Amino acid sequence: MDGQPAADVLDQIKDIPIYRASLERGHFPVLEKPEIARGFPDNWMTPRLAAALEAGEAEFVLSTGTNHARMRIIRPPYFLLKSYYQLWSEHPDIGETWRQGCRRISLTTVLATEHVARVNARKRGVDPDPVPTPEDRRLDDRTHYVNLRADPALWERDEIERMLAEMRAAQEAHPAGRYHLDCSGYYLAHLLRKIGRWGLWDAFPEPASIITAYEYTPVNVRRFLAQHFACSVIDLFGSTELGYLYYSDRRGRYRPYLDKMSVELLPVAPGSEIYSLIVTSVRNPYMPLVRYRSGDCVRTLDGTPDPERITRFCGREKELLPAPHGPVAQGDLDDRVAAASPRVFVHQLRVTGPGESALHYTTFDDAPLDAEATAALEDGVGELTGLRCRAEHRPHVPIGKSGKYAWLAHDH
Repeated sequence: MDGQPAADVLDQIKDIPIYRASLERGHFPVLEKPEIARGFPDNWMTPRLAAALEAGEAEFVLSTGTNHARMRIIRPPYFLLKSYYQLWSEHPDIGETWRQGCRRISLTTVLATEHVARVNARKRGVDPDPVPTPEDRRLDDRTHYVNLRADPALWERDEIERMLAEMRAAQEAHPAGRYHLDCSGYYLAHLLRKIGRWGLWDAFPEPASIITAYEYTPVNVRRFLAQHFACSVIDLFGSTELGYLYYSDRRGRYRPYLDKMSVELLPVAPGSEIYSLIVTSVRNPYMPLVRYRSGDCVRTLDGTPDPERITRFCGREKELLPAPHGPVAQGDLDDRVAAASPRVFVHQLRVTGPGESALHYTTFDDAPLDAEATAALEDGVGELTGLRCRAEHRPHVPIGKSGKYAWLAHDH
């Protein structure tokens, strides 16, 4: 399949300047992010879009970015939120908590919390409070953001107690005492470790359903969460510009959620079984994307480029590490780490020089690995990357400015 758009897609993009040359040629190349930015927003402007912007039915926003430059896009207000709510409401395992009216507590980056506070301040015509109040952090009647710190590893006891109190308030507002927890897997793992350290389990209300949706959740973190919760922990995959495309079921298998979308997979390098995700989507009517390279990498059940067989969203294309046996993605390193020890929590591979690397890691119990597990970790990483590896236990691996962890860093 060459991924060329169907007739109904062509009809929806026929007036958009960025696609004019492709429409004339009858062939659409892969759409790269720099091409979207070139001449923005004029290359997307149509009379319909101009009217939508004037009426407030479309808005300019920045993509959230992980550890890379953010991209300006145009979309309807609350586009990603509505995509989330729709998927939650229809999910076969947790749709019940949506239908029961459960409130949603969101435990993610402080940047997301601050964004909600800014939007609310703008609505009231005031400057945002330097320390947003609970009301400032309420997105709508359903969703409430709780994190106020850039690095969750540095949460203090009073912060944990405040967040737990806000979770209890969401739980107590429901007639059956239920609430939904939306989070980064890392942030929830940090919360559980802090609760355990300070003996606050009695203050922690058990969620009725959990979604992880903001960044890659490592194997060990997912395993750690599963040990603590009886409810399903569901993973969503999506982006600011596309909405959500795939969801996991309670067993961790991914299912497509391609409303007004199609997907094709292209190998990131000749012979590689890591694929680049190429998406055609008219879900956002003001910025339909044709053969858009999202920048995400996937693996499939049998190594073939079949979007129905995706088993893993394994990282970002820009972060692939060249190696003797082909590019290495975040998920590949994660598999080696998890195989060496389930105790490793946060890890970051640092390329320290030609042929050399250091794997900085923390553990769930704060103790370093023993000699056997350390050797298994170093050997596994070395075999995968072709770099000599020295595993170094650290009390703390700093989080990135985006509030997300970078799995790979270069020191030279």
